[in-house]
Amino acid sequence: MTKSLVFGHQNPDTDTICSAIAYAELKKAQGQDMEAVRLGEINSETAFVLDYFKVEAPRFVETVANEVKTVSLVDHNEKQQSAADIDDVTVVEVIDHHRIANFETADPLYYRAEPVGCTATILFKMFHEKGIEISKTTAGLMLSAIISDTLLYQSPTCTPEDKEIAEKLAVIAGIETATYGMEMLKAGADVSTKTVPDLLLDAKEFEMGGSKVEIAQINVVDEQDVLVRKVEVEAEMSKRIADKGLDLYLFVITNILTNDSVAIALGSKTDKVEAAYGVVFAANVAPLAGVVSRKKQVVPILTEIFSN
Repeated sequence: MTKSLVFGHQNPDTDTICSAIAYAELKKAQGQDMEAVRLGEINSETAFVLDYFKVEAPRFVETVANEVKTVSLVDHNEKQQSAADIDDVTVVEVIDHHRIANFETADPLYYRAEPVGCTATILFKMFHEKGIEISKTTAGLMLSAIISDTLLYQSPTCTPEDKEIAEKLAVIAGIETATYGMEMLKAGADVSTKTVPDLLLDAKEFEMGGSKVEIAQINVVDEQDVLVRKVEVEAEMSKRIADKGLDLYLFVITNILTNDSVAIALGSKTDKVEAAYGVVFAANVAPLAGVVSRKKQVVPILTEIFSN
């Protein structure tokens, strides 16, 4: 039996890690040899989840072609967000809930993308379609992924389907969603021990109208906990702009209690953010009222602005 790997995007979040683990379990139940791996460090929220359910983190890999010939992708499809050598393997499956961009294959593949709040929502349906029972532990991981991606159902990305499936997973896992969910989100929002690179850990790179844009996001309970370190954060952002040749680096600091964000922006195209949200940056900082979702409230509007 030929081994395959499944992984989510670089700088993994809770959905990426938990969905990779869940998908590997689904494929193993179907008799396939699949291992979940990760393309970056585990963040504090995901570490809380894995510790809570006593699950070991997937193995870290930098490249995949040295191990396998075929891979499956969860929670992403864009090449620049994937393994560095993704072009050297065959992508046979994609399970995702994001836009489709910079992605093409030479051969047919199984591709499932749905406009829901979380990859785990799609995986829940796949387990049921195959008649495979979800274990208590995996249900807890999948529930955590949905809570994370939907900010406990408060994000505009959350659909009725996400909430319905999350509550079904909560029953399987034996979890009281509201209490556990807030505890989990607060664990991820504690920045007291985070280094500056940790603050920018959840970052994704996008191509927008010929420009290179990186958007980082962090959840907090008080945005001042990050803004007091603004000088250090801007130094790291400037370094990444120079290293990657970026036109814009946008750092979105999201308050999970108020459901608003504050943005720090650097680069030659910060005016695009001002045009997108009708704001003016002062010392590189501007409020983004009501913005909590990178996927739905940041990437689409910036993509449109950059394309005009």
